[in-house]
Amino acid sequence: MQYWLFKSEPDAFSIDDLAAMPDQTEHWDGIRNYQARNFLRDQVKLGDQVFFYHSSCKDVGIVGVAEVVRESYPDFTQFDPESKYYDPKSSPDKPRWVMVDIKLKQKFSKILPLKVIKAMPEITEVGLVKKGHRLSIMPVTDIEWQLLLAAAN
Repeated sequence: MQYWLFKSEPDAFSIDDLAAMPDQTEHWDGIRNYQARNFLRDQVKLGDQVFFYHSSCKDVGIVGVAEVVRESYPDFTQFDPESKYYDPKSSPDKPRWVMVDIKLKQKFSKILPLKVIKAMPEITEVGLVKKGHRLSIMPVTDIEWQLLLAAAN
């Protein structure tokens, strides 16, 4: 099993939105960065654990945990001309973009703020604390997962 951090802007899709979905499960669509896509396509696997992170908002930070319940498959939004994620260079026989499905496991009672994460001396590898790392999908080491989970609970 691997650990990940998935970023979402809460005005686009929040942890509360995930909680409101049938079976608290939803696809993670709209990834349009090749490195993030490669993580989803090649490394994110069934059963992997995911920190749900709210970004680009007043209170940025980790807000809960989800689990990958379906491995990568073509992101259908790339084929929809009405979607903001439409990609005219992508086709059903040669899709460029993928998505996975996640299921909510836990919503934290309070956010684990980015400023607290950055102040944790043991947290050095996750992209959140590295200068210039802005990916929406990033790996988290086993040790950092345990430390962040403990700090959130």
